[in-house]
Amino acid sequence: MKRIALVAALAALAACQQQEPAAEAEAAPDAAAAPAAAEGSMAADGKPAAGMYEVTTSKGEVFREEVNPDGTYVQTDKDGKVVETGKWVQKSPTQYCTTKDEEGAKEWCNTEGIDDKGVWTSTNDKGETATVKRVES
Repeated sequence: MKRIALVAALAALAACQQQEPAAEAEAAPDAAAAPAAAEGSMAADGKPAAGMYEVTTSKGEVFREEVNPDGTYVQTDKDGKVVETGKWVQKSPTQYCTTKDEEGAKEWCNTEGIDDKGVWTSTNDKGETATVKRVES
């Protein structure tokens, strides 16, 4: 169940667009380059990918995910308890991928977009779709 929620949250960020990395970032190792790529990414709503999101799974579960400019994320349940942390990367404007902070974790990618009614959806590799909303401060 947590995996579904995580995948849904990650899918929410799939519409981010990765900008060209700076010349100095290209020379840096992959771990150092990830934050630069994350900072320039755009979400499906056209705003920077970094931010707070509320994700509702197809089963009605609701959680929040804070997507940080440094390429990390923190997922919390409805009570604010941290349930997952990890790293994210935007591979294309419609493909958002995450890797949990746990040994042996596999990268999961989601496809997302905003439909003609303005609904932001995120679909994981299993075909499960979640609805995403940006939480403005």
